[in-house]
Amino acid sequence: MEFFLFQKDIPFMKHYKLFNLLSIIVFTAAIIFIFFRGLHFSIEFTGGTLIEVSYESSAPLTNIRQSMRELGYEDFQVQNFGTAKDVLIKIPISNTTEKNDQAEIIFKKIKTLNNGEIAKLQRVEYVGPQIGSELAKDGVLALIFVIIGIMLYLALRFEWKFALGAIIANLHDVVIILGFFAAFQWEFSLSVLAAILAILGYSVNESVVVADRIRENFRKLRKATVINSINNAITRTMSRTIITHGTTETVVLAMLIFGGPVLHYFALALTIGIIFGIYSSIFVMAPITLWLGIKREDLINNPKKSSDEPIDY
Repeated sequence: MEFFLFQKDIPFMKHYKLFNLLSIIVFTAAIIFIFFRGLHFSIEFTGGTLIEVSYESSAPLTNIRQSMRELGYEDFQVQNFGTAKDVLIKIPISNTTEKNDQAEIIFKKIKTLNNGEIAKLQRVEYVGPQIGSELAKDGVLALIFVIIGIMLYLALRFEWKFALGAIIANLHDVVIILGFFAAFQWEFSLSVLAAILAILGYSVNESVVVADRIRENFRKLRKATVINSINNAITRTMSRTIITHGTTETVVLAMLIFGGPVLHYFALALTIGIIFGIYSSIFVMAPITLWLGIKREDLINNPKKSSDEPIDY
């Protein structure tokens, strides 16, 4: 079923060299920001103190955050933990204050914020830098294994030119997301890493759909040029792209606007990833296959003559 019908094929590949240049510029800028500004890692990666506090009624998160700022903390996290009554506070390592003293000072400040009721200190845990470095290493390994798995899958299902084009498009999306986080120094946490892994799967799905349509066109439209086959394939997927990505983006934007601080950067990474995932599957993956010299014979083992009529473009 298609809700958005296009009578003529959209000439996506007409200016593919210009879009390739734009992609190279944005990709290079992202790498520069990553190397020179670096990522602003959360305490899951850098280490810090976790404080769990329980209230008799809903926890006053806004007042707790204000109290943390009054204590001089800028890099901290305050979020519900399990129920609306429980709060988890994450603070980075302090060079001047012992971790036990940190927890005591913070709890003393926030224990009577909820209309005078006395909160309970449930636990205090310390996350060392060594654990954070292990998480960072595991995260990098997860990205590497996902990339290798995607490339093998595409190489087996299609052809190495499509595999290379799709993996470059996926890396393009990941690096640009990281570039945004480095440029604006947004907090990079485990939830953001999860969003990036989700975007990898999301982008490769879009690339597979486009590649599948191109392969189908190579079999059916024997008299069409490679560029016309690609334009037709992308145009045929536009209705699906608009519906799928539009509904997904609506949910993600809802999380971004109404999800609060806990889901903010997770939803932000997904928002950027979805937008560039659409862009890369059209203006990165497909043009790269053209640069690599993709042709009908690459996807059809035994091409046969066809009586298909020439396509009017």
